[in-house]
Amino acid sequence: MPRFPGQGHRNPGDVVIGPLDLAARVDEALAVQAIAFGLGAEEVAVRRQIVLRHLTYPGARSLGATTADGRLVGFVYGMPNDRTHWWSTVVEPYLRSRGHDGWLDNSFVITELHVHPRYQNHGIGRSLITGITDSAAEPRSILSAIDTDSPARGLYHSLGYEDLARQVLFPSAPKPYAVMGAPLPLRRR
Repeated sequence: MPRFPGQGHRNPGDVVIGPLDLAARVDEALAVQAIAFGLGAEEVAVRRQIVLRHLTYPGARSLGATTADGRLVGFVYGMPNDRTHWWSTVVEPYLRSRGHDGWLDNSFVITELHVHPRYQNHGIGRSLITGITDSAAEPRSILSAIDTDSPARGLYHSLGYEDLARQVLFPSAPKPYAVMGAPLPLRRR
């Protein structure tokens, strides 16, 4: 399990990347996501139900980043993609219009990846995403990210993800997303 050196008072001890019982720690994980994304209580409640439903899908798995005292400061989860899942039905027309809808088959989808802002830019997100995809049986990975030049998209590009579709609109999402894909294993730097 990768370990990351502490950051003074912000990070007492080391951060450890390892298996996460996301169902048992869903509220902690969503607290990290709420801080990272600026989500309110109502949105967190909706996402809680979504995460718990996703965890029942075949092949769903997660990793967490925890401090020495056991506090969750980052997490990732994903699953083998299925064209019948809601996310796939939304992105499929965008991918098809660009000749990339084949990416929906035989891919591992990164459903969520979030790191508490105090712990970002220290390789934790990179270790979470490479850790979860390293054990994927699928030959490639797909994900969606807000379609802006952001540190998250920079990370994904550095790992080998390429834009498959941009300006993807999800119902009720205020900003457009980009769908990105990469062959596995992901590039290392």
